[in-house]
Amino acid sequence: MEKATFGAGCFWGVEERFRNVKGVTSATSGYAGGTTENPTYHDVCSDKTGHAEVVEVEFDPAQVSYEQLLDIFWSNHDPTTRNRQGPDLGSQYRSVVFYHSPEQKAAAEAKRAELEKSGRFRRPIVTQIESAPTFYRAEEYHQQYLARHGRAHCAV
Repeated sequence: MEKATFGAGCFWGVEERFRNVKGVTSATSGYAGGTTENPTYHDVCSDKTGHAEVVEVEFDPAQVSYEQLLDIFWSNHDPTTRNRQGPDLGSQYRSVVFYHSPEQKAAAEAKRAELEKSGRFRRPIVTQIESAPTFYRAEEYHQQYLARHGRAHCAV
């Protein structure tokens, strides 16, 4: 098993999307990239901790590749908006890939460069690519939020 960590706005929809990918054994909502230890949702929403809402994905690379996960990541949010996704505004909603190995870093950078050259996006991609910091699991009421509330996606 390997881990991948992605921030693409509110973690509810991101978690739901990855949780339903064949080869993904778990998708967990949480916080990463900030300075506060053991942050709460309230802390992160203050936009003062530096954390992003992220999803930590555990996956079987024999069933789904990291590159496939990157494709899902980039196709399910707008990587050209800094610190914003839909109505959600703040650095906690930034577009970020937290890599867990040099291979993941190279793959994320290559995919970002490929997308930039493709002309798919009219504006520059602002997705950050950073080494995976400590991951803090979000409160239980955030886990599988959409599934528990009978929703397939977030309303934007």
